[in-house]
Amino acid sequence: MDISALQSHVKASAVPFDQLAGNPNISEKDKVKEACRQFEAILLRQILSESRKTVIKSSGQGDSNEKDIYNDMVDNQMADSISHSGSFGLAKSLENQLVRQVLPKTGDQPQPGSAATPAVNPIKH
Repeated sequence: MDISALQSHVKASAVPFDQLAGNPNISEKDKVKEACRQFEAILLRQILSESRKTVIKSSGQGDSNEKDIYNDMVDNQMADSISHSGSFGLAKSLENQLVRQVLPKTGDQPQPGSAATPAVNPIKH
């Protein structure tokens, strides 16, 4: 009886970040991709949070804890949405660079023509 066929593919985004590296059901490429996406989301949260500080506040707006919590929640959701959409592009760029370093060590073979495949220029003597 082959029980391994019953196991479904686990999405890297569904696994908590601290358990991502040790999960044997997720390929190394998916682990790198999710780590890059989460890094991008953290960076976007910082950018959104800092950009909010440059907005001039009107005299009617007080500094309240509720407003700060709400703004933090909005920043988190926006950062996650942007990183999941892939429109920012930092995660994909990081992934392309890291896959070149990680895949040869793990034994996973990059697909021909992919960004992880190094260009080979034969030298003729």
